Amino acid sequence: MTEQRYLPDADDVTEFEATVSEVGDDYLVLDGTYFYPEGGGQPADRGDLSWDGGSARVTSVRKNHGDVRHYVEAFEGERPAVGETVSGRIDAERREAHRRMHTAQHVVSRVVLDEYGAETAGNQVHADRSRIDFEPADFSEENVARIERLSNEAIERDLEVTKAERPREEVEEQTEEGRALLNLIPDQVDPLRVVEIEEFDYCPCGGTHVDSLGEVGRVEITNRESKGEATERIEFVLSA
Repeated sequence: MTEQRYLPDADDVTEFEATVSEVGDDYLVLDGTYFYPEGGGQPADRGDLSWDGGSARVTSVRKNHGDVRHYVEAFEGERPAVGETVSGRIDAERREAHRRMHTAQHVVSRVVLDEYGAETAGNQVHADRSRIDFEPADFSEENVARIERLSNEAIERDLEVTKAERPREEVEEQTEEGRALLNLIPDQVDPLRVVEIEEFDYCPCGGTHVDSLGEVGRVEITNRESKGEATERIEFVLSA
């Protein structure tokens, strides 16, 4: 089983060493990794793995029955052997963009739940843009402008963002109804990793996040569209 070493709060680490535990035709499994595997609306990290006599460009990272597979374009030089030490280097600029975007998504979702009672039904984070689907919702232009303003007011407060593992029972008690789809997380997952924005938001989440809201930048909502009865999609970007 691969140890996901970025959890619970080391999601600023982008260089590390690990040991090879499996070598596939187009992937490597390590005993531990700081690469984020695709999930929770956040894309996988990209980067490089290198070892004595070879290297590979990591293009995708996915979980597979407890292991994390680092899929590569091609192996340059000799393939590493099981038990060999490799050096990992994550695309730090892309990782930081995802950290900022994912925390911004939490802020916008919190604002919408508080102001309009709409739950986050789905989201997709990208390095340059993101989207969130809300339901039940029917936003006007004035509503969208208010969501943007309140989100930026929260960000300007530069609140602390903490990431920690909590007992599942505690998380279920403290997570506000409508804030997270806890029923989709298997019962055996305990403890749960929680992302908490100081006196503002509390949400179970396995994604990468900044350490304070001041790192996020400014939210700019670029589009709103209906995605079906009582479902609204908001798209946004971030500026410095």
